[in-house]
Amino acid sequence: MKRQKQKVKHSNKKKSNQPTQAEEMKQKPTRRDFLKKIRSGAVASAVIGGGGWFLVKDFKDTMQEHDLTRIGNGIPTIVQIHDPQCPKCIALQRETRDALDNFEEGQFQFLVANIRTPKGQALATTHRVSHVTLLIFDAAGKKQEVLVGQNQSRHLTGVFRRHLAKSRNG
Repeated sequence: MKRQKQKVKHSNKKKSNQPTQAEEMKQKPTRRDFLKKIRSGAVASAVIGGGGWFLVKDFKDTMQEHDLTRIGNGIPTIVQIHDPQCPKCIALQRETRDALDNFEEGQFQFLVANIRTPKGQALATTHRVSHVTLLIFDAAGKKQEVLVGQNQSRHLTGVFRRHLAKSRNG
C-alpha cells in the first residue's frame, strides 16, 4: 500500500504585526481585573483565616479535654476511658457529646482519658476500668457512677440529669 500525501492548506490571510483589540485588552490590566484580584484575595484570606481559627479552636478544645487535672475543679465531670483506635470508643464519644448538647455550658465538663497515654492508663487502672467506659465524678472529684459499654445519647442524657439532680440535693 502506498502512502498518500496529505495536502497542507495554506491560509491566504497574512498575519499582521499589529495586535488585535482583544489581544490589547489581555495585555493591559484594567481596573476591573485589579478589583477582581482584590476580591479573590479577600475571599481566600477569609476562608484560610476561618479555617485556621477553626483548627486552633479545635486543637485547644482537644487539649482541654485531655487535661485530667481538671477533675474535681468544682464542675461535675464525665471522663471517657478511651482508645482512639477503638470504633466502640469513638461511637461512645459521639453519643456522649450528643447527650451533653442537652445541657447548658458549664453544667458538665467532658474529659477524655486516652488509655494509650500514661496518664489515661493510670486513671483507668486506678478506677479498675477499661476502654468504652464513662466515669461520672461530682464537682469535688469523687467518683459517683461508672457506665460500661456503648450507650445511646437518650439514655446518657437521663443518667446525666439524675446525676445533676442528686448532686443538687446531696
